[in-house]
Formats: sequence, C-alpha cells, structure tokens
Amino acid sequence: MSKFKSFLQRKGVDMTWKAYFVDALGAMALGLFASLLIGTIFQTLGDKTGWEAFVTIAKYAKAATGAAIAVAIAYKLGCEGLVLFSAIAVGIAGNELGGPMGAYVAVIVAVELGKMVYKETQVDILVTPAVVIISGVLMAYAVGAPIQKVMTALGTFIENATLMQPFLMGIVVSVVIGMVLTLPISSAAICLAIGLGGIAGGAATAGCCAQMIGFAVLSFKENRWGGLVAQGLGTSMLQMGNIVKNPKIWIPPTLAAAITGPISTCIFHLENIPIGSGMGTCGLVGPIGIYTAMPDGGMNMWIGMLLVCFVLPAVLTWLFGLILRKIGWIREGDLKIDC
Repeated sequence: MSKFKSFLQRKGVDMTWKAYFVDALGAMALGLFASLLIGTIFQTLGDKTGWEAFVTIAKYAKAATGAAIAVAIAYKLGCEGLVLFSAIAVGIAGNELGGPMGAYVAVIVAVELGKMVYKETQVDILVTPAVVIISGVLMAYAVGAPIQKVMTALGTFIENATLMQPFLMGIVVSVVIGMVLTLPISSAAICLAIGLGGIAGGAATAGCCAQMIGFAVLSFKENRWGGLVAQGLGTSMLQMGNIVKNPKIWIPPTLAAAITGPISTCIFHLENIPIGSGMGTCGLVGPIGIYTAMPDGGMNMWIGMLLVCFVLPAVLTWLFGLILRKIGWIREGDLKIDC
C-alpha cells in the first residue's frame, strides 16, 4: 500500500476531498462562466441588438461548455501535456451525456487515470490519450443517465412548485433556483427546459439575484471590487468550493432569496422570460428579461426590479452575514475566491 501511495504522490494524484470538491468545483465554475454563461450573455445581446455577430459568438461559446469545464478541472488538478489535451474530448462527451455535472465526474476520473499512465510507457503518445478518452467516455455513459434523471426530477419539482399560491411559490422557486444557480449545474438550462417564465420566472430571478448580489456583498471584505464584479455580474458559483468547506456561508443569501421571492410575486408581480429567469444579474440578463416580459410595467416594475434584484439581496445578505459572523459561523477568509 505504501508503494501505491508513493506512486500516486509521484504522479500528482491527490485523492482528497479538497482536490475533488473544493479545487475542481471552483475550477469548474470558471469553465462554465468562460463558455455557457458568457455565451448566454452574448445571446441576450444579440437578441436585443439584432447583431448577428453576437449570436454567432454565443453559439460557439456555449458549444465549448464541455471542453472549457474539462480544461479548467484538468489544469486545476495539475494535469499537463497529453492528459490535459485529451481531457477536452472527455468534457465534451460528459456534457453531452450528463450536462456540466456529467462532465465534472467524467473528467476527474479520466485525468486521474491519465496522470497515472502519463510518461510510463515508450508509446505514451498512444497510451495516455487512449486511457483518458476511453475511461472518460465510459464514465460519461455510466453517470449521464442518472444525472439526467436527477435534473428531470428537479425540473418536475420546480414545475409543481409554480402551481402553489403566489406567496409559497415565491419562496420555493426563489430558494431552489437560486441554489441551483450557485451549484455546478445550469439554472439557465433548467429554466429554459421547463419554460419557467411569467410570475414564476420573476421569483426565479429574485433567487438568482439574491445569490449573486448576496455573495458579492457578503464577501466584499475578502474579495474587494474584483470579487464584487466577478460574483455580482458573473456567477455566485465561484463560491462553490468555499461552500463545500463551510456550508454555513450559504445561509445568508438563501435566507435573502426566501424573502425577495414572495416580495417579487406578491408585491411587485415581476415577470421574466425563461432565458432570463435562471441568470440573475449575470451580465444583467435577468433584469433585461424582466423588462422584456414587462415592457409596459411602468414605475412599479422599475422599483421592484431595483429592490428585488439589487438592493434587498445586498442589504438582507449583509445583515444575515453580520449575525453569522458574530456567532462564529462565518470566519475570516471563508469567502475568499480566485477572481
């Protein structure tokens, strides 16, 4: 056993919780933003401006989702050469068969096996890509169907939640979609798949904004202005690694979402279109979607959008965070990210 451990250490295989659920998840968030999320932003720009160039950029950016996830994770896990390059095919297969989570699982398995065989034979040019791609694609096939079933079940749950009376629906949809936004799965894809629009779409937007603006403000002490922009206009998924280390940091923005959701549905009656429902303030796609759904919303819409999307998430999350810091549930450095 000691020989095997020495071998893993020599090959840079760090089979720890931190490597797979902190480092890899954090890298995956960057990969998603560099492909799917930035692509969705360009898609919205193209739709609003009519510029075909933006639509074309969006098409290719979103098509690169699996590859971007693979490169991000492989790089973070210390892969180089053939292992890193071969992981691209695995990421594409994983994303195709099981979405971002499918790519995440398949890539981790493939690159770790790849690192074990890298430069161990005289025909490394054949062995390493073969091991990485074969193991990764097989893993993608193995986990793809179960992951898709989970995503389908989640979509069904959200659809059923939209049938509740507005107050409860606002809480459930806001909290669930907001948490999905922060998890390494695509909230935008789920909202599009189930056609989550109207009042329910407004609640979803409230939850997403609570996570993004909430984490941006909550972590300002650690991440300053760069973190404010990266999370407030980028993605709260950047906090996923920190959430794994200390899940309590997720409490403030989630409580904020539980408050802003029913405010959106019952007081301001905000609506959204499916493409904007699961994006929050990422590239301001969520607020743009609200305006698209409610072009004649008047002052009530603008006030509601300002409060629900920006002001309340910031204030509420900061207040809840202050309480959790005082009782020691959130500590110095718990929210530090690479941005």
